[in-house]
Amino acid sequence: MRAQLTRRTLPSLALGLLFLSAAAMGGCTDKYRALLSQLRAQADVLGNSSQLLDHYIHFQGLNVPDLKKHCKERPGAFPSKDVLRGLSRRDFLHTLEASLDRVLHQLATLQQEPLEVKDAEELHGAKRFLRGIKNNIYCMSRLLGAAAEPTRAGPGTPRPPAPSPDAFQRKIEGCKLLQGFHRFMRAVGQVLGEWEARPGRSRRHSPRRAPRRTRARRPPLPERGRRLVPRGLLPR
Repeated sequence: MRAQLTRRTLPSLALGLLFLSAAAMGGCTDKYRALLSQLRAQADVLGNSSQLLDHYIHFQGLNVPDLKKHCKERPGAFPSKDVLRGLSRRDFLHTLEASLDRVLHQLATLQQEPLEVKDAEELHGAKRFLRGIKNNIYCMSRLLGAAAEPTRAGPGTPRPPAPSPDAFQRKIEGCKLLQGFHRFMRAVGQVLGEWEARPGRSRRHSPRRAPRRTRARRPPLPERGRRLVPRGLLPR
């Protein structure tokens, strides 16, 4: 069963890796629309629970009705779509990055447990995909003029709960985290889709054109100064 699950989830994750832009390889594109489309595609990939949650439930032994019912998103763990809509684009990206960091921390903790080779490979692929999104966030922040600011969690992103000493409870907390994360990424994809539907918004992120130089009008001369020829030399 585990091998079947791994074979089922790996192709979809590999497909998602195709959306990694040149940013994941160390460069940034200056094309706002293309980068926005890539971010939305990546969010849509992670909106599917088969990428992380389903596999996590399986190899943590939670794939039992009595246990699985406890795997529900903790209220307020991730911002809602309405909260995301109310954020500035800069704060939206900061919130997204902070949420990715929480999941990366969870996956790093998971890597410390004994895993089968295929499970470890998929976990490594998932972490690489999340880092690819973070690189795209960095590139988008540069286009928005926010790359120099320190990473911070935006409004609506609470601090992660303190780890529980109980091993089983840690599994449940991890399951709840991923459940909320997939819902959150679906909301992220929807909001990014709304950004794409408003192309006029991206104009302000394009390089500014230099203002046209207009000739300044010469102020009118006073009445006395209008005579350029002395009165005596004027023809009669």
